Amino acid sequence: MPETEEGTPQPGHFLPGGTGEPAAGTQPLTLKSTQPGGLGKARSTAFDESSIRRKARPLPTEPGTTSEYSGPPVAPLTGAPAQPLTGTRRAGGPRPTGWHSNPSRAGAQFTSEPPPVRPPRSYSRPVIAGLSVLVVLMLTGATIAGVRLMNSYGSQVDNPLSQPAVKKSQAPLPIPPDPTVTVTVQPIPDLVRLQKNTIYAAGKVASVSCKEPAIKPNSQSAILRYYQALLPCLNKAWEPLVTKAGYDFRPPKLKLQSSQATPDQTCTGELDVAYYCGADESINISWKSDLEFYKDQPLAARVWMLDTMAHEYGHHVQMMTEMLTAAHSREGWTKSKAMKLEWSRRLELQATCFAAAFLGANKKPLGLTGEKLEVWRWESQHTGDEYSKDKVRDHGSRKSHWAWSEPAFNAADPKMCNTFTAPSAKVS
Repeated sequence: MPETEEGTPQPGHFLPGGTGEPAAGTQPLTLKSTQPGGLGKARSTAFDESSIRRKARPLPTEPGTTSEYSGPPVAPLTGAPAQPLTGTRRAGGPRPTGWHSNPSRAGAQFTSEPPPVRPPRSYSRPVIAGLSVLVVLMLTGATIAGVRLMNSYGSQVDNPLSQPAVKKSQAPLPIPPDPTVTVTVQPIPDLVRLQKNTIYAAGKVASVSCKEPAIKPNSQSAILRYYQALLPCLNKAWEPLVTKAGYDFRPPKLKLQSSQATPDQTCTGELDVAYYCGADESINISWKSDLEFYKDQPLAARVWMLDTMAHEYGHHVQMMTEMLTAAHSREGWTKSKAMKLEWSRRLELQATCFAAAFLGANKKPLGLTGEKLEVWRWESQHTGDEYSKDKVRDHGSRKSHWAWSEPAFNAADPKMCNTFTAPSAKVS
């Protein structure tokens, strides 16, 4: 050490690398208090053995914690997920607590402890007592019912006629049909229905001893009553033949034509000509033309009314024997207009023939003798398409009408009326 004041060593002279001159960029080391004359034992300045490092606080590991140390945050680990944006959702998986730490939850995410065991339910003494009484009552009732059943059975064995076999309120069980029996009805073709109908072999029309109604058809109500009185005679005459032919008999309805068609009418026709409606099986009478005819020629009008009613009833016979439906079917399937008219003429001429068969079977009770018979012959010979206003050939000529009317009147038999097997010349 220097002995003089000028030779006193400067601060930092004895630090490593010290030359007695302060190093560049360093501050001189100053002591806060006066040290003893001796510096004491020298200590190492290496940081790995320094007590300062061993006593230093650890760096914060959780985000949001503060530290007294300044400096930038620790850089994220390689491959660590980026910090999510505020308000967005993260994908599933463990949520990290920081860039430099593991997830906050690790291992199993459920507890290994079993759920608490629910203590057994206990019942009060009153409840147990009530259930016991209920069981006893049920057993007692079952025992009593069994005893009564045994007594009833023993009574029936001793006296089997004391109890009815079937209760009055119990209906007998219906006998189920035999599933092995199958009845198949083959449809009859239209031509077979028309040409080989069983009505042709049913026999003659019955004479029902019906007289002509003694009603003067000089008003609408009188004309209606005249036809209403004549209708039962036609029903009695035709019912046996229709039933014998294997068809169901149904009496037709009787209506008077009105000046205007109503919404409930299913058929329409000329106001001065009577017609038959198959939809409701009704005979519609033109009372106005009958009234005018009766005022001019009373006898001819009465004969005409007889023949008109018998003709329209002939259409009803065709309806009951299904020939009307078959003829309309054949007419509908025909594309030729001439053939459509021919099918219509065959149908109308057959109705005329049926009317003549009825009149011939009941000519005496109806009074078709003498002058009245001559009037009927003349009217039959002068009835045809030649006398219609529009001259449409849909009902048959006057010659064809008489050709079918005369034989049927004389024979009084529907077998004379098979117009569907006749040649076209005979139904012109």
